[in-house]
Parts: sequence; C-alpha cells; structure tokens
Amino acid sequence: QVQLVESGGGLVQAGGSLRLSCAASGRTFRNYAMAWFRQAPGKEREFVAATMRFRVSTSYADSVKGRFTISKDGAKNTLYLQMSSLKPEDTAVYYCAQAPLVTSFLPLQAAEYNYWGQGTQVTVSS
Repeated sequence: QVQLVESGGGLVQAGGSLRLSCAASGRTFRNYAMAWFRQAPGKEREFVAATMRFRVSTSYADSVKGRFTISKDGAKNTLYLQMSSLKPEDTAVYYCAQAPLVTSFLPLQAAEYNYWGQGTQVTVSS
C-alpha cells in the first residue's frame, strides 16, 4: 500500500524559503512520476511541479518557475520541494502525489495521480 507523508510546512515571511518533504513507502519509489499540488482556501487544487525518472523529466507551473525546485532522493524514497522567494499567494495546503502507473509521459493533472499525502500547510505573510 502506497503511503505519502508530507512535512516541512509552516509560517514564513514573504521573500523567505521553505523545503517541503514527502516520504514515500509501499512500492519502488523511483519508477513513478511524482508531483506537488497545492490548494488555497476556496480554490481548486492546482499543479505546482512534477518529476519522473524517464528522460529525467520535470515540469513547473508558470507561477512558481524559477522560484521552486522539485527533486527526489531515491535512496531515501523522499520527494522535495524547495521553495524560495515565497509570496503571499503561495499560501496553500501543499500535497504530494504519486502516479498509479509507470508512464512515458509526465502527468500534470491531479486526476492522473491516485496516491496523495495528507497535505502540509504553507502560510506566507506579507
């Protein structure tokens, strides 16, 4: 059974940095695409970043490009999201997700991910 556990959220001032972690267990971590999504109050869950081993693919939402970096440590079965130059509009609950199947393309839609963590709150004050 796949389990994803996020950590690292918190309160930070605008311009600051945070690193989120997502510890994965239950199956071979490196074979599957993994992603970060976020959901702000009253808004739909939105894509933040994704990565997969095939062709070492990564993708970012335009709103975070150049500020956020997604990475993973296969030895630790952990996905990371390094967030810098944070803005108040980055405030949301951040979720990590894992795709259900091995694919040759990088999924970018929430509906393409079956496994989700419980989320971690990130609050950026102005």
